[in-house]
Amino acid sequence: MGIYADLIHYRELFGNLFRRDLRTKYKGSVLGVLWSLVNPLILLGIYTLVFSVLFRVSRVPHYPLYLLSGLAIWVFVSGALAASSRSLLDNANLIKKVRFPRQLAPFSTVATHLVSLFAILVVLIPLNFAVIPAARDTVWLALPLAVPIVALVAGLGLAIAAATILFRDVEHIVAAILLPWFFLTPIMYSFTAGGPLATGIDEHHTLVQILRYGNPITPPIEAVHDALYWGRLPRLSDVIYLVVAAAVALGVGAFVFRRVDDRIAVEL
Repeated sequence: MGIYADLIHYRELFGNLFRRDLRTKYKGSVLGVLWSLVNPLILLGIYTLVFSVLFRVSRVPHYPLYLLSGLAIWVFVSGALAASSRSLLDNANLIKKVRFPRQLAPFSTVATHLVSLFAILVVLIPLNFAVIPAARDTVWLALPLAVPIVALVAGLGLAIAAATILFRDVEHIVAAILLPWFFLTPIMYSFTAGGPLATGIDEHHTLVQILRYGNPITPPIEAVHDALYWGRLPRLSDVIYLVVAAAVALGVGAFVFRRVDDRIAVEL
């Protein structure tokens, strides 16, 4: 696909956009990229307090690490998609003045949030390795699993960015669905028997399957949980789902962007 090949052909330009976006994101910050850890750690503290301390609904060992394993992926996905919805709008001045592959703007946005994911994994992988002996042989699988996850988000982000050019409501729709999407994703709980808050899943098998495979983020997070927390190989079905979903997202993103590319400068 030419749209994605431009990442290589215009890699210097992409690098410049990425460095600019990264500097803008952390401009004036003392801690810089370390702030990427603040949001997931705050969420981790709140959910651990509510579910493990106050209500004691989850007695799973090392429950905070289970939470953080899922939050690492969710914070990247939600942040990248929300920012991608405005990526072309925020680069309007540049797009109107210079002719360049416009898809580099949303890709740069995704790459900026990828730094946040990498920062969390740099802390999380050694931590899980030290605290959860069963996961010591599998924690490293989180890194190759991140590749199709990034591809999935890049495709979705490109489609969202292009759609926002024609329908500005897309930005607000994305913001509105992120909260319910979070609670429908097994970050605080599990669809696997024996996992956190997994009581009652046998009585609602059909609903569980719909929630599991109807949500494109669920199989990736379940796969990461398997590798980082449970210490087992991810399910083959989850890995296949993730790879296929990434390919479909890249295809949809390219299709939507091609339909809009000639109108971007005019609509801006």
